[in-house]
Amino acid sequence: MSVAFTKSSYMKSLISQHIFGMAARIFFAGFILIGAAHSLRAQSNETHLKFVFGQPTAPAGWTAVQTNTIYSKETGFGFEPGADLQTPAHVSTNKLEGSVVTSDKPFFFHAAVPEGNYKVTVTLGGATADSETTVNAELRRLMVQQLPIESNHFVTREFIVNVRQPAISSGGEVRLTPREKTNEWWAWDDRLTLEFLGKHPSVAVIEIEKVEVPTVFLLGDSTVCDQPREPYNSWGQMITRFFKPQVAIANHSESGESTAGALAKNRFKKIWADMKPGDYLIVQFGHNDMKSTATNALETYTDNLRRAVEETRKRGGIPVLCTSVSRRTFDTHGKVTNSFRGYTDAVRQVAKEKDVPLIDLQQMGAAFYEALGPEDSHKAFATQKENTHHNDYGSYEIAKCVLDGIRQNHLDLAKYIVDDFNGFDPSHPDAVESFGLPASSLITQQTPAGN
Repeated sequence: MSVAFTKSSYMKSLISQHIFGMAARIFFAGFILIGAAHSLRAQSNETHLKFVFGQPTAPAGWTAVQTNTIYSKETGFGFEPGADLQTPAHVSTNKLEGSVVTSDKPFFFHAAVPEGNYKVTVTLGGATADSETTVNAELRRLMVQQLPIESNHFVTREFIVNVRQPAISSGGEVRLTPREKTNEWWAWDDRLTLEFLGKHPSVAVIEIEKVEVPTVFLLGDSTVCDQPREPYNSWGQMITRFFKPQVAIANHSESGESTAGALAKNRFKKIWADMKPGDYLIVQFGHNDMKSTATNALETYTDNLRRAVEETRKRGGIPVLCTSVSRRTFDTHGKVTNSFRGYTDAVRQVAKEKDVPLIDLQQMGAAFYEALGPEDSHKAFATQKENTHHNDYGSYEIAKCVLDGIRQNHLDLAKYIVDDFNGFDPSHPDAVESFGLPASSLITQQTPAGN
């Protein structure tokens, strides 16, 4: 879908009279700010927000965003503080005319929205130099990957973003961890967050519209969740790039989590309260469950998986089970050992017993690491000391394993996979040298919970 508007349509909405004097200019600026706030609140009621960037004002139904527009609760939209933005000289093409905001470093834009699934339409480009733009949503969920745009040209892309809050519609709320209340709060707050990064990322238009689409819920541990900071990343953050704007990915996973913890903290309850018939729940636990010292820990884990399947099916949902993604545990023969004892076997057992689609990430992950070899497999992990948590490249490849598992299981979900995904063989992964996803500006030295 393209967004059609012209320079002339904006000019019609500009104030035609001149206002002289400092007092008049202050009054005018205040009037515009109040008008923008009222306009956005009206749009919020309809959950269809329309932003145009770099213009002093906007046509009816649109909201103008300037380079110095910082997010506030009063307006409900704006950039994250610290953004170094410019509006280049006006450029024009036969597809779109209008100003843009651009930068030489990553920047974030927030818009206040209720909980739900949103179709986001971004019109990118328009800079006076060639650009390559990547777009992340919420906590580094990859939506648009390294989109090349020639100077003075614009390109439109659509994707679906899930926005959630801790409250549960059936009562209660998710018991968040301290991390989720601090550096992971963007995954739970009342805003939709977009990060623009790459070579001269520039934005002309953003539309945000609430939609009803099938939802794929993800629930798992640190190898699945939205990792908030570089160099850590998880396959749940990368898989969003591979789905058409007809399905939402709602990642409820969290670092250090187990099946028992997810039940006790109402993570499963939150998902089941929001689940509609035809939605999916992909479950991947085991890394942390196996650390329990209880004598019946494995039995409890197995029963919890059965419960996840049964409760999902009661609501018309489609459960999918994943074995734990393999750790980097090489033996002396260059083969990856299974470090999960009986826990991956328990997943396979429940999948067979309940006739549930199974994605064997333990085996697929092992094949991926072995293809790289004991030394080069480090390049798939966040640090040289890591054997569990991936970097952007590693999680991108594991996400492809999940996609291939979806196809191998002949799930109806496969019809939503993007056309440029041509299948994946983990024993022949993408060359790490060919992977160049730009890094987010969010960086940490803190290791995720779990291992």
